[in-house]
Amino acid sequence: MLGGSFNPAHGGHLHISRLAFRHLDLDEVWWLVSPQNPLKKTEGMAPFATRFASAQAAAKGERRIVVSDIEQRLGTTYTADALAQLRRRFPHTDFVWLMGGDNLAQIPRWQRWTEIFAHVPIAVFDRPATSRRALAGAAAQRYAQARVAPARARRLASMPAPAWVFFPTPLDPHSATEIRAQLPEPPKRRPRRAKRPAKTQDSSAELLKHILASLDDSRAEDVVTVDLAGKTAIADYMVIASGRSSRQVAAMTDHLAETLHGHARVSIEGKAQGDWVLIDAGDIIINLFRPEIRLFYNLEKMWGAQAPEPEAARR
Repeated sequence: MLGGSFNPAHGGHLHISRLAFRHLDLDEVWWLVSPQNPLKKTEGMAPFATRFASAQAAAKGERRIVVSDIEQRLGTTYTADALAQLRRRFPHTDFVWLMGGDNLAQIPRWQRWTEIFAHVPIAVFDRPATSRRALAGAAAQRYAQARVAPARARRLASMPAPAWVFFPTPLDPHSATEIRAQLPEPPKRRPRRAKRPAKTQDSSAELLKHILASLDDSRAEDVVTVDLAGKTAIADYMVIASGRSSRQVAAMTDHLAETLHGHARVSIEGKAQGDWVLIDAGDIIINLFRPEIRLFYNLEKMWGAQAPEPEAARR
């Protein structure tokens, strides 16, 4: 299992996963996309749906990598809690926790970190400029007697915890922080609100009709509806649409907010910039873009939906 924010997923995650298959004889690697890492700021953290989609896109074609939203569904915040529930749900599965050397150095800051070492074997893969700090850290020193030589690591999954191995493997320079620095900043998303009682909440299908009608009134372009059933538990539908300018995107947002008043509780992020507005309407997530920003993020591809044809191709 490889946990993390995946903000966004990148080649480094694939690098560690492929090394794990090679050195540990694993059947699968599960990518556990965290709802919110307690050690990371919410500022700059993309919405869970976007991070989950980026992980799915990065792992596309890797049949033994499973991108999972189980932490979101379990409602866990800390790795120790997630591992405890997974071990109860899958009592006959041998788990190995995968992480980079940077996390070995900082794991004493994690909630109940000794429980992680006590309950599951751990494989640590070197990261650029982290090996010396990681191996000199409190966790490596405390569990020095439980360290396994890389030559014996193929049996790690079946070893009783605590057991851990450090692989001084070829390094992968990818960094989510560096990747995010090159991207337009996405709107922040507030935590999901609790749903209203069923009698005051429109069904997802009814809500979707209101949303599509509002976008049509606002002359939104290239409207795409993505059915999320069976893909994630975060919502029932995602709607993606474009406005020709920041002003039109803002106007579409205002019209939607007015339309949805009384039908759903709405949270809006990104309206001030008007490049990418994220509207959380409970069971439906709406993304409104300027065309060039939409093309850059390409959410349709992430969720396996059919992207609209470029305008030039329709003429």
